[in-house]
Amino acid sequence: MPRRFRLRFAPAGCNAAVLAVCAGFVVVLGASLSITAPAATPGESPAAVGVDRSSPDRMVRAAVEGVLTTIQANADTRNGDLDKITAVVRRQFLPYADFQRTTRLAVGSAWRSATPEQQKQLYEQFQTLLVRSYALSLSQVREQTLKFRYKAPRTAGNDVVVETSVLNNGDEVQIDYRLQKGAAGWSIYDINMSGAWLIEVYRKQFADIVAKGGIEGLVKYLASHNAA
Repeated sequence: MPRRFRLRFAPAGCNAAVLAVCAGFVVVLGASLSITAPAATPGESPAAVGVDRSSPDRMVRAAVEGVLTTIQANADTRNGDLDKITAVVRRQFLPYADFQRTTRLAVGSAWRSATPEQQKQLYEQFQTLLVRSYALSLSQVREQTLKFRYKAPRTAGNDVVVETSVLNNGDEVQIDYRLQKGAAGWSIYDINMSGAWLIEVYRKQFADIVAKGGIEGLVKYLASHNAA
């Protein structure tokens, strides 16, 4: 079992869009996962240089704060330019994430039956879907300021859950991040909101699609959503 520790951050004036930002990528192929309130290639990108991967709580903080700070510092992204926000997400968030692992676990046992080319396509299409979903949430944020509070973690093992609490006008929403430690340090690969892990939610949907159309059907399904 992964070790769990708590991390608290309190958005000032936090609205539904900001909660979506804090949640990251929990979007279920055309429908948002309900909460209380409303392609880079595998390996390190240039933006990953200098990323502190030594502490899982710092990873989560840097991933969330880094994206929001960059967006608020530029007039175009601050005003909702989706293409530029997408570029920020790729540059500022992807170095902290391991979406290749996310894809493999979400596809489940069917991953082993996919050819190397199909695996590459699944990874690229799924990552594109997640990045665009996150960028769309960010494009709805206007002049929001996040304030963070942390408890010093004690980390053990190579799989850790960072428990966070988002405070909004007295309401508290728990959002957990799962990270794994590899040779380069910690990387985010799963997110939990309202008791549902992103990988588990997608795995159920992907299994149904693969059962009907095989791996190629899943590739086409993801591609069609990204092209819409």
